[in-house]
Amino acid sequence: MHITLETDYAIRIVDLLAKNKNRMDAKTISDSTGVPQTFALKILRKLVADNIVISFKGSKGGYELAENEDLSVYDVVHTMEGDYVFSRCLHDHYNCNCTLHNSSLPCAYRSAFARISQQVCEELKKLKFSQLSK
Repeated sequence: MHITLETDYAIRIVDLLAKNKNRMDAKTISDSTGVPQTFALKILRKLVADNIVISFKGSKGGYELAENEDLSVYDVVHTMEGDYVFSRCLHDHYNCNCTLHNSSLPCAYRSAFARISQQVCEELKKLKFSQLSK
């Protein structure tokens, strides 16, 4: 189990911007992170849409990290992948039919997976770019 390549790249991009503190163009971001430029631009659009990164147009344009001391790895994961859940049975639209013996209570696995999901999210929220990117 792992995060998607897109999310891994997004974390690399945000980390670079957090460490650099200066405006960077997409080519420099791509070269510095090893993310193909077209993929970096796609990721940057998502990060800009969620106000994690600010984009600037023109000859002195580029990208920089939005001012946010509390920005966490969870924020980037959430932007790229949506709500984190350990198992698809936790999605509202998924019908796992996990009730036992006509009970309205979820099965033990679903409860355990929900607990695990919550713990992972809490740990990701503790990982702040302001602390990790020094």
